[in-house]
Amino acid sequence: MFGFYRLAAAVPQVFLADVEANTDEIIRLYKEASGNGTAAVVFPELCITGYTIGDLVFQQTLLQAAADASVKIAEATVKNPCIAIVGLPLVFEGKIYNTALVIQNGCIVGAVPKQQLVNYREYHEKRYFASGKDVFDSFVNIGEQTVPFGSDLVFTAGDEFKLGVEICEDLWSIHTPSNGLALAGATVLANLACSTEIMGKAAFRRDLIKMQSAKLNAAYAFTSGGVYESTTDNVYAGHAMIAENGKITVENERFLRKSSIIYADVDLQSLISQRRTDTSFFDNEQQNIYCNVELPLPVNVSPDLAYAKINPTPLLPSKENSFTECMDIFNIQVAGLVRRFEHSCSKTMVIGVSGGLDSTLALLAAHKAAELLGLPADTIKAYTMPGFGTTKLTRGNSEKLCDALNIPVKAIDITLACKQHFADIEHDPADLTNTYENVQARERTQILMDIANKSGGMVIGTGDLSEMALGWCTYNGDHMCMYAVNSSIPKTLIRLMVKHIAESKGGDLQKVLESILNTPVSPELLPPDKTGGIEQKTEDIIGPYELHDFFIYHFVKNNSTPEKIAYLACEAWKDVYRKDVVEKTLKIFLRRFFQQQFKRSCSPDGVQATCISLSPRGAWQMPSDAIAKLWLK
Repeated sequence: MFGFYRLAAAVPQVFLADVEANTDEIIRLYKEASGNGTAAVVFPELCITGYTIGDLVFQQTLLQAAADASVKIAEATVKNPCIAIVGLPLVFEGKIYNTALVIQNGCIVGAVPKQQLVNYREYHEKRYFASGKDVFDSFVNIGEQTVPFGSDLVFTAGDEFKLGVEICEDLWSIHTPSNGLALAGATVLANLACSTEIMGKAAFRRDLIKMQSAKLNAAYAFTSGGVYESTTDNVYAGHAMIAENGKITVENERFLRKSSIIYADVDLQSLISQRRTDTSFFDNEQQNIYCNVELPLPVNVSPDLAYAKINPTPLLPSKENSFTECMDIFNIQVAGLVRRFEHSCSKTMVIGVSGGLDSTLALLAAHKAAELLGLPADTIKAYTMPGFGTTKLTRGNSEKLCDALNIPVKAIDITLACKQHFADIEHDPADLTNTYENVQARERTQILMDIANKSGGMVIGTGDLSEMALGWCTYNGDHMCMYAVNSSIPKTLIRLMVKHIAESKGGDLQKVLESILNTPVSPELLPPDKTGGIEQKTEDIIGPYELHDFFIYHFVKNNSTPEKIAYLACEAWKDVYRKDVVEKTLKIFLRRFFQQQFKRSCSPDGVQATCISLSPRGAWQMPSDAIAKLWLK
């Protein structure tokens, strides 16, 4: 469904050298995974025999039993598209290999030998096994089947699902097999392991898998032998996890004394798209020649997204790192502003403060920039410019904000200038159209630009990424500035950053910032309501910014189809927004994103502080005359 595939990582209870019991448990877990709509389930290294069996691995009785067991497991997969990836010791050309078998629809479709044999401290694999690093383009007989055997196999089921397999220490090695497998097209990587448990190793293992999945823009399913592998001096914990592009999607509880299985729905369409657009993935040279093994059946696609972690706020940092990452973004803003201020030999920073979120964050960045430069607070020239829609609340908040930062603020009422302009262009002030609104926005920008010229300064823009994506700004009004510090920061993230700054600062600054946070988003270009409150509320007009920021991420970052974006949004926000609200808002987003490109095509320089920028100077290139019909359809 929309490029999602369900992966499973199983940790069976293993009985050392009891091949029959292990086989029955592997089949039981396989059937459970298959019944849950899984595309592929990975089992631990040497799970058919047990990993810690020592010299018993040389016993012909055990080796034959393991081969027979693999045939039995294959028989359990007849007419089943779910892939089983299981481990056993396998004899090839007289040598024993630590091997992963890929099984589907009654067939052992391939056998992949471990390349990097771990042979230090508690591990002695070279005592038992041969390395498969030089085994290519070979075949091995298992039962009555002749099976492709080698480290050059990629298992393919269509354009999206391509499976590569490596075994435990392979991932730890300098020349990690999964690198080449990914370059050969593998989007799903499976690792069968049996890793001892010592202090700190689980965290290291977790970080290694996260990083590998990020480097390769891949899904990575890892599972390791459980507590019943523990023997003599070593303990095993049964660590299993599934990562997707740098994030652990699901992880099990270790040290369980029973079999367990975990699931994750991974988005292979998104991974493929990001390989094309956001990395130098395809610039790497392939060192080896790989063989595509076509699977007998198409694999299962996720029947639903029950095991997908659809982040409703993909442009916000994770909760555990929220403050740190928000402060990183803030410092990036400040660093960019300081560099531009110094390079332009400016004397002042000119900014319009409205009492809204965007100008608040821009003012906080300017204040920090002046502090870093050792300049007095009055280097910042802050102006509140009340017009026809300005309320006492927002004007009061803007003045209190400047006072809390010790920045002098001046009020310039624009109503008389706008009325004169209405007369000049013969516009009826009672006609509350775009002209009525844009006159005010352009008057404010003109004032700020002229003050900057007069004071030898630069106008700091306040517009954000969400507004730029929607074109929710006045062309050559608030659309224009000399440096845009918020240009890559979406509205929802600005809200979060202001919240963190408020909580960290305390005092009068926290009070005014909290008041600003509680104020509806509005350009305040239409007259207030009868109570003097804000009449023009942006989200009542264009829809919730939470949804728009979700759309920006999936449209720009993942290149997802509108159908997929709508589906994901409905799943992510199902407890907040009805389906009709999601679809209506998505149509608004698509329509405006295409129609308003002309504003982005001539947008000013601005800081890229997040993973998405719509700057026309490379980050996002799109003709102003592109037509949205295909997407809206």
